[in-house]
Amino acid sequence: MKKGIVLSGLGLLLIAACATNPFTGAKTMALVPDSQIFPMAFQEYNQFLTQNKVLKGTADAKKVETIGTKIKVAAERWLTANGNPTYLKDYAWEYNLVDSKEVNAWCMPGGKIVVYTGILPITKDDAGLAAVMGHEVAHALANHGQQRMSAGMLQQVGGVAVAVATSGQEAQKQQEFMQYYGLASQVGGMLPFSRSHESEADRIGLLLMAIAGYAPENAVYVWERMSAKSGGQAPPEFLSTHPSNETRIKNLTAMIPEVKVEAKKFGVTFK
Repeated sequence: MKKGIVLSGLGLLLIAACATNPFTGAKTMALVPDSQIFPMAFQEYNQFLTQNKVLKGTADAKKVETIGTKIKVAAERWLTANGNPTYLKDYAWEYNLVDSKEVNAWCMPGGKIVVYTGILPITKDDAGLAAVMGHEVAHALANHGQQRMSAGMLQQVGGVAVAVATSGQEAQKQQEFMQYYGLASQVGGMLPFSRSHESEADRIGLLLMAIAGYAPENAVYVWERMSAKSGGQAPPEFLSTHPSNETRIKNLTAMIPEVKVEAKKFGVTFK
């Protein structure tokens, strides 16, 4: 009986908390609304800036801001053309370059972006940086942060359901069930979920950089350089939060013709 109540409640929660994302066209989990996520993200972003060396006024810092603005405008143009002109109304865009050897960049929900100097040798030029920033912005536009929070909540609820369902078992047996659930939900649920987000961000980011005027082939070049830097040292794809570099390069290459056709609708053509 308890198990049935938990599962029924979970089903109702899922039905009530789904929203259609304009960039993916899919219904996505939204157990935590933007009205809660954005203020938390903005506060965390500001705290991060106070704790790290933010570069201002340099050529690279200006480049990050210029390219970030172009990506933002590309997103606005696409949304307006597809009937969602107010989708970004609560965004508070910000672009910062941080002095760090870490090869990384990210965008928080609500448009708060950080690029680390450590990734610049791999992005190499404006188009390469646009590929990385487009990808990171795409995570925010597709509500991936919100979905990860929602998925984490569901994983916890699932754990409760397993605990309730096995409450009559011996303690050791119940612990084994919980361990099996944890492994299965991670490898069979959370990790594929994360990889699908990366693939979505690749597609959306490729589109944004193209509409912004950057040849989408440059995204492939970035991942080729990223692959060369890693030297092939990566966990098996099914145990990773990201697709393998090889999978990513193959998928991006296949997306390029379609992205160019879409960019042409916005007056952007490439040789």
